[in-house]
Amino acid sequence: MVAQKRISYEDAKRMASHEDPAVRQALAARPDVMPEILFFLAGDPSPQVRQALAGNVATPRKADLQLAADSDDSVRSRLAGKIAGILPGLSEGEATKLGHLIYEALDLLARDQVVRVRSIVADALKDVAHAPPEVINRLARDSEIVVAGPILENSPVLTDEDLVAIVSESPVKGALAAIARRDQLAGVVADAVARTGDVEAVGVLLTNASAQIREDTLDWILERAPGVEGWHGPLIRRPGLPGGTALRIARFVADSLLKTLMEREDFDKETFALLRAEVGRRLDSPEAPRSRGGNALFTANGVDAPMPRWKRTLIEIGRPLDAALSLQQAGGLDSLVVLDALEEGDDAFVLAALAVLAGIPFTVAHKIVDMQSAKGIVALAWKAGVSERMLAPLQNKLCRIAPADVLKPRPGGGFPLTTDEMAWQLEFFNQIAGKG
Repeated sequence: MVAQKRISYEDAKRMASHEDPAVRQALAARPDVMPEILFFLAGDPSPQVRQALAGNVATPRKADLQLAADSDDSVRSRLAGKIAGILPGLSEGEATKLGHLIYEALDLLARDQVVRVRSIVADALKDVAHAPPEVINRLARDSEIVVAGPILENSPVLTDEDLVAIVSESPVKGALAAIARRDQLAGVVADAVARTGDVEAVGVLLTNASAQIREDTLDWILERAPGVEGWHGPLIRRPGLPGGTALRIARFVADSLLKTLMEREDFDKETFALLRAEVGRRLDSPEAPRSRGGNALFTANGVDAPMPRWKRTLIEIGRPLDAALSLQQAGGLDSLVVLDALEEGDDAFVLAALAVLAGIPFTVAHKIVDMQSAKGIVALAWKAGVSERMLAPLQNKLCRIAPADVLKPRPGGGFPLTTDEMAWQLEFFNQIAGKG
């Protein structure tokens, strides 16, 4: 193959003004063209010319920045592909030498309205340790999982603090599962993911052998696991399963999974003996989870499991507010019950439980939700003694508040409103509900 003859300045200048776009396009693609002429071509009226320029590694960074704001999607996509191909192969020092202009271009591309452009950038930067933190955090919070997913699952730039903050922000569907897949996931992040109660994300977390799941977090999962079939398999297969945990699991998983649990080879003799005894007890028990009928069981995802106390009470009484009051009198109503009911989608019971826990009239709580008040539901959660971790799901699921309008906990922890502000909110809704 004959090498292309180096172009002279005069020839390049002539071609840059040629009336035929194909000539200008060929010039824009050449790596030996002078920077000032390439910069001139960034304003060419032909998108094909600007596409060629966007893909040219010799294009000046100032021209790249201009192309990052180009009106043509294909130009911006081509530029994203070029930068995506360059940056991962550079050392941190080499990336720094490229100057701030390439990072400004990346920032623009990370904000691009076209998903494909943002996706190209995210896929290229997912493993780059020296990628700009601002760009990575923006991509991680993207409204499309095809963009956010690769960053959340892989980026070494995201800190544990970043990940916990993202979890608390009720991110796009699939984002929690992507975080749960991260290698060597820290305990503080695993805890945040688990306590969202997201069925998919917790299942993924349990299958992630490198995730550091704390004992109290695992206990939290186990308390809710009987009614979530998707967690049963990952639980019985989780490496390093403590003997006591295995016994708890054996009490609620389907018979078909007991065999898998019994075939594990990492239990000591005492644990294995206790497991055999538990399996024998279950097989002999008339209330074994495989049997049907009665209020002791309910069907979740086609599998019988122990019915939560709040659900059994609600079925027996029939009225959410009366059921919540009954549970409170029996000492069985707390914020964990509220979270469980919220995940089940039983909005009426959630609202009744919050009103009872807060000690306010049901009509006041109902008015807060009916008006879709973010400040009102935060105040209600505070009065009810609910953790600030539940603020986002309460606003999203119960009040149908858009993610962008959700009031988030303070960065250092705590409710986003002051005590006086929350008390005022409750008094306000009490008055407009006709109870003041």
